Amino acid sequence: MKKVLIVTGGSRGIGHATSVLAAKTGWDVCVNYVRNKVRADETVAKIQATGQRAIAVRADINNEQDVIRLFETCSAELGVVTGVVNSAGIVEPYCRVDELKYEEIIPLININVVAMMIVTREAIKRMSTKNNGSGGSIVLLSSVSARIGAPGVCVAYAASKGAVDSFAWGAAQEVVGEGIRINAVSPGLIDTEIQPEGRVKRDGPKLPMGRVGQPEEVARAIVWLLSEDASYVAGSNLDVAAGR
Repeated sequence: MKKVLIVTGGSRGIGHATSVLAAKTGWDVCVNYVRNKVRADETVAKIQATGQRAIAVRADINNEQDVIRLFETCSAELGVVTGVVNSAGIVEPYCRVDELKYEEIIPLININVVAMMIVTREAIKRMSTKNNGSGGSIVLLSSVSARIGAPGVCVAYAASKGAVDSFAWGAAQEVVGEGIRINAVSPGLIDTEIQPEGRVKRDGPKLPMGRVGQPEEVARAIVWLLSEDASYVAGSNLDVAAGR
C-alpha cells in the first residue's frame, strides 16, 4: 500500500525533521505550512531528493475549512492519506499563571487542542475501515510538560498538552479496531526555533543527559510509530526526553 503522510507544521523544527526522515523510509509527504512558503519549499526539495513525492500546502489548521482542504488536496495530488503527524503548535505565553492574559490563552488552546482535534477527526473520517478507509497511523505531538507542569515557564502550554494526552488515549480506544493506530510523542527540551533566546544554552546542561534534544531524535520516534514496526502499538505516549 502506498504510504502518504500529512505533517502539520511540516516546514520547521520537529515537523521538518519528521517530513524528511519519513521520506527516507518510503513516505510521500504533504508538508503543511501557514506563512513561510520558502521553508516549506525547502522541505519539499529535501523530500524529493530522497526520491519520494512531496507537496507543500498552505493551510491554517485553526480554520476548519483549511483543514478539510488540506486533506482533500493531499488526497488529490498524492493519494489516499495513510499517516498524519500533528506537529503544529505554539508554546507562548511564557509566564506565571497569575500573569496570563485571556487574549494569549485563546490562540494557545485553539491550535494546540481544538485544531489538533479537527485534524484527527478528518484523518479518522478518511482512514477508518468503518468509513470504508484502509486504516493508517496518527501521531500527536504532546510534551513532557504535561507531566511536569512547567511551573514558572509555561503552565498553560503544559495544560494544553495534557489535553493532547487525554485525547490521544481516548481516540485510540475508539478507532484501534477500525485499522487506525493513534499514539502520542512527548518531547523534552528540544533545540528548535520555538525556544526563547538563551534557553537551550542555559537549561541544557541542567538536564539528566546534560544536553537538549535535537529535532531528528524526536522524528525517529515519530516515524517508528508510523511504521509497521509499531503495528501493535496504539494509545501509547512515548517520552523522548532523556530521563526528564
